[in-house]
Amino acid sequence: MGAGDAEQTRMVQRELNRRSIDASRLDVRVIHGVVYMRGMLGRLRTHPEVDLERESDIIRKILRQKPGIREIIWEVSTPN
Repeated sequence: MGAGDAEQTRMVQRELNRRSIDASRLDVRVIHGVVYMRGMLGRLRTHPEVDLERESDIIRKILRQKPGIREIIWEVSTPN
């Protein structure tokens, strides 16, 4: 992973941390402008009302607008 990829990975993690979600079980990597997200997205105890499907859509929309992001590979599940 190059320096640019590492910086973009940190940017993606910062964006996730701004949301009211539990992203602790997500593996996030950016390689040549492609965001790879794998794992499970969860609700925070302090925000049990959060709609995770809606949050997933918002996160993908935000990331697509970031410079240097070419594609998002989304392999993320949410609890029922």
